[in-house]
Amino acid sequence: MTTSSPEPSVSPYSKGRQNAVVATLAFAGMGASFMQTILIPIQSELPKLLNADPTDTAWVITVTLLTAAISTPIAGRLGDMFGKKRIALVLMALLLIGSVVSAAAPGLIALIIGRALQGTGMGVIPLGISLLRDVVDSRRLGSSIALVSATLGVGGAIGLPISALVTQNLDWHMLFVVASVVAAAALVLIAVVAPADRDRAPGRVDIVGAIGLAAGLVGVLLAISQGNTWGWGSKATLTCLIAGVLVLVGWGWFELRSKAPLVDLRVSARPAVLTTNLASVAMGFALFSSSIAFPQLLELPSQVGGLGIDLLPASLVLMPSGLAMLAMSPIAGRIERSIGPKPLLAAGAIVIVIAYAGCLFLPLTALSIALINTVIGIGIGLGYAAMPALIIGAVPRHETASANGLNALMRAFGTTAASALVGAILASSTGADQASSFGIVFLLGLIAAVVCAGLALAIPRTKAEVPAASAEAEQTVPAR
Repeated sequence: MTTSSPEPSVSPYSKGRQNAVVATLAFAGMGASFMQTILIPIQSELPKLLNADPTDTAWVITVTLLTAAISTPIAGRLGDMFGKKRIALVLMALLLIGSVVSAAAPGLIALIIGRALQGTGMGVIPLGISLLRDVVDSRRLGSSIALVSATLGVGGAIGLPISALVTQNLDWHMLFVVASVVAAAALVLIAVVAPADRDRAPGRVDIVGAIGLAAGLVGVLLAISQGNTWGWGSKATLTCLIAGVLVLVGWGWFELRSKAPLVDLRVSARPAVLTTNLASVAMGFALFSSSIAFPQLLELPSQVGGLGIDLLPASLVLMPSGLAMLAMSPIAGRIERSIGPKPLLAAGAIVIVIAYAGCLFLPLTALSIALINTVIGIGIGLGYAAMPALIIGAVPRHETASANGLNALMRAFGTTAASALVGAILASSTGADQASSFGIVFLLGLIAAVVCAGLALAIPRTKAEVPAASAEAEQTVPAR
């Protein structure tokens, strides 16, 4: 069995070049995650704005989720084969095209197409994390990974108030003009700053594997994301779910027999990788339970148990969580160097457990929600910094991008499951039942965090997972 090689202690790139690459990849990741929340402020108004049925306008949100989930593992494998920078540029170009199409969209169909292209940009985050392995000094790798991982929360946290401001004062198309500018800037920065790849995996493009993975994921994710709308026992939901599972089973059988698989399932089945991916599902669920519940709790009228806060103030209440994720990145890097990523993941999960316990036992006001959500952001920042480091330490260098892409898919699966389940719980309650429904949601988030902590503690230690404190004794390498 192939094992991952130890990380070099010193990068061949100067410290300034390393910092520029990290900042560029963080900006690109923030831009991609910003696209995920860009329409949340006007989601309820889309039927009127697009002159379409609410069931149809829901696809404007759903299609981005689907294309992000499908493109992320595929882009990871292509990055390993053809170069992470090259594929990151392709993703940013698709994100830019999607933003321009959406900005000019006259109606629903064009907007769905644009949003589908925007969703592909999410693959730049695991690609960027993998690229860091080739560029950044080992002793700084943990902090750099934490910073790029944090952009998943930062983009959404900053995006909500920006989107609220734009939609309250300008035409909704201006949201995508802003998105186009961000995507164009990220594309140029990656082209200029990011170095070409040094390591590439030989092989051919597994077209059958890509089609099989895409078809299976579409079936499963459609069933999960549309179950509330279609009905969980409806023919459409069950057909999508069963067909998706069957296709994924067949895809797995094919991948195990392929000489150049899209996803090396043998590597993915290693205990350290498998357990980390399962923990990622649980943490994704814990994250999105609060992301769905808190905005509704803040904005619901006080007569039905909410706080009756308008969209923009509610967005500002939730924004510190993403900023906490950003602030935790250097701290998470130092902790990871000292004790390793496994305890870091467990610590992050425990912090989230404490936060959800506060939801269950403290009175929920705007201030307490801001504090609790910030604590959740701290826990997510720790956990999201640890997961890529665990994956990097357990897989060969030439499979870093594809393995991180699969891990990102597992996190997305957890958030999708949380969105569907939490949405179903809150949609089924009215009036006085609303408060108890929020309690159920917070209890589910707590349970998911406990499961994540348990899985984190069960992750076997790999040879590559050695605290990097010993890397302080560096050799001088000529800077490029």
